[in-house]
Amino acid sequence: MPHKVSLSRLKLTDFRNYASVSLALDGRHVVLTGDNGAGKTNLMEAVSFLSPGRGLRRATYGDVTRVGATAGFAIFAELDGMEGEVEIGTGADTTDDSASRRLRINGTPAKSADELTDHLRLLWLTPSMDGLFTGGSSERRRFLDRLVLSLDPAHGRRASDFERAMRSRNKLLDEPRFDPAWLSGIEQQMASLGIAMAMARQEMLGLLARLIDETHETSPFPAAALELAGFMDGQFSRPAVDLEDDYAAMLAESRYRDAAAGRTLHGPHRADLLVRHRQKQMDAARCSTGEQKALLVGLILAHARLVANLTGHAPILLLDEIAAHLDEGRRAALFDLIDALGGQAFMTGTDRTMFSALGERAQFFTVADGKVFE
Repeated sequence: MPHKVSLSRLKLTDFRNYASVSLALDGRHVVLTGDNGAGKTNLMEAVSFLSPGRGLRRATYGDVTRVGATAGFAIFAELDGMEGEVEIGTGADTTDDSASRRLRINGTPAKSADELTDHLRLLWLTPSMDGLFTGGSSERRRFLDRLVLSLDPAHGRRASDFERAMRSRNKLLDEPRFDPAWLSGIEQQMASLGIAMAMARQEMLGLLARLIDETHETSPFPAAALELAGFMDGQFSRPAVDLEDDYAAMLAESRYRDAAAGRTLHGPHRADLLVRHRQKQMDAARCSTGEQKALLVGLILAHARLVANLTGHAPILLLDEIAAHLDEGRRAALFDLIDALGGQAFMTGTDRTMFSALGERAQFFTVADGKVFE
């Protein structure tokens, strides 16, 4: 069994609709129930800020700060983490337009948010992700990169460095007479970072596909077939150095075309995650709404199992409105699968009875008007 990472305390100050709230947790799963708009998702969003990035809503710091607050927001958590017991505090002073996120781990300022991945890995599933298979490719890339990041914490830095280099290239191409030598240097950097990004994505998809192969016959959820397309398709069995050379040459050859388009037309930023329903041999985008939801749930659970297997530590799951569209039997099977992963899950819903199959395996809280009652 993987080591169980779990929160024992969560405290919020001026976060969304919470002026101040503190939850004492005992390591079991956490079920938050209440009316729509009560603040259930806000609590889970606060937990998601214990990972790099801007949380499950990708909100600005000003958006998450409570209306009427005189400063910014603060989140404090105590947890049994991957390196033992730890205290994490994060927040931002939104009265300063240039303020960045503050992060302290055991009272010491962290060098970067990437240090959070030394202590816990977080995965989430929200209703806003229900259109993942039918929406634009950018959302699927963002979803895929979150999956990679939970296994390879350096992936986020590579992606941001690639975006920065690409913006510099685009700016140079916009000049009437650009410097070829300067462009070559930027393109070499883009090639190194871009191929590393693409290979990390391919490796993660390969590992996930093998795990799905091993478990799909016993899973109550449909299995997903996964493929990455749109950038150097079918070439990733070749050495990375050769791929870097080819991509750098591709960038050099496309300078005038990219300059006319006003953007870089080839690269990992144009790739797309293709998902198929394996049993039906059908693109996920053509499946029914219910089948798409079931595919997504199965994919998140499979990835959570992969993270636990590879790191030795079960991830914390944030599952918003997870039971809303499942029948009683599938809900019970879902809760058993979540419990078997060996980690802690936060789940929300409007009806407490929908989580009755969890029994004593969960701690139940009622959320109402910015207050939380056990």
